[in-house]
Amino acid sequence: MSDAIQVPKAELHCHIEGAAPPTLVNRLADRHGIDVSSVLDGNGKFVWSDFTTFLKAYDLASSVFRTPADYALLAETYFRMLAAEGAIYGEIFISPDHAQATGLSYRSYVEGLAEGMERAKAGTAIEGRMIAIGVRHFGAAAVERVVKEVIGNPHPLVTGFGLAGDERSGHPANFSKAFRMAAEADLGTTAHAGEFGGPDSIVAALEFLRVRRLGHGVRAIEDKDLVRRLADEQIVLEVCPGSNIALGVYTHLRFHPVNMLRKAGVKITLNADDPPFFGTTLGKEYASVAATFGWTFDDQMEVTRTAIEAAFCDDATRKRLLVRLDSARQIPGEGG
Repeated sequence: MSDAIQVPKAELHCHIEGAAPPTLVNRLADRHGIDVSSVLDGNGKFVWSDFTTFLKAYDLASSVFRTPADYALLAETYFRMLAAEGAIYGEIFISPDHAQATGLSYRSYVEGLAEGMERAKAGTAIEGRMIAIGVRHFGAAAVERVVKEVIGNPHPLVTGFGLAGDERSGHPANFSKAFRMAAEADLGTTAHAGEFGGPDSIVAALEFLRVRRLGHGVRAIEDKDLVRRLADEQIVLEVCPGSNIALGVYTHLRFHPVNMLRKAGVKITLNADDPPFFGTTLGKEYASVAATFGWTFDDQMEVTRTAIEAAFCDDATRKRLLVRLDSARQIPGEGG
């Protein structure tokens, strides 16, 4: 799909620690004297076999990032990779709990990431924002602590709050207070649901967390009334097809519901989640979905438009991004 290169892209769902290329993980592991051989094979690929071993590999790879400079390098590397694939905007999930585990303060963590994002922007013009996430299996108090830290240490690039972690742990009702605090502080909110949890996990996230965006959300397809509700209420799904297949939620891309959801009027975006762990990139997601379901250049442009309109950024930035998106239509030879 030659179109896939030329389509301006936007990403709303990527965990920054999970976006670290194996080469970078190796380099920092050597620098800090950390043994990562159990999670990296001889071909420079991450090794895991199921969701539990994936989380272990993720945590060990994340532990090599120790300083603000390490995080600046990670953010710059990832945003430059995104820009090289035609992305004009990216949002990253940041995990204050991971930073804390390596002894970094929230403020130092954010400042390091922001520096890397600014360097990438200076070199490529890509815009970026951060969404701080609470981890649901750490419990409600831990999630509320993250919100308080974000509100108490405001940063212009931290514009959202989300809930990640094991969907099977902790009912969304437990986190309603944290989400209320985030909304009152004008942070955009999103929550992982409908990946390992079924349609009921999506309904609970909508009812108790009042989010307008859902991480994954694809298992809504199992409930026709819920699909209709998502379309009617214009809830945006941060869909990660490659991730879903790698983790066994679906067996093959042609069986993934992204196309059916879109045809039913649900607003969807395409995202890479934890790209090197799942053998994907944002560009690959656009290209493979377009090839599998016959999406045209205009279909892909619409996906990017949905992402920009749902982005947790200020209106002036959004308008600039939409101008950049529309300008791609004016280039000759780029038809559907």
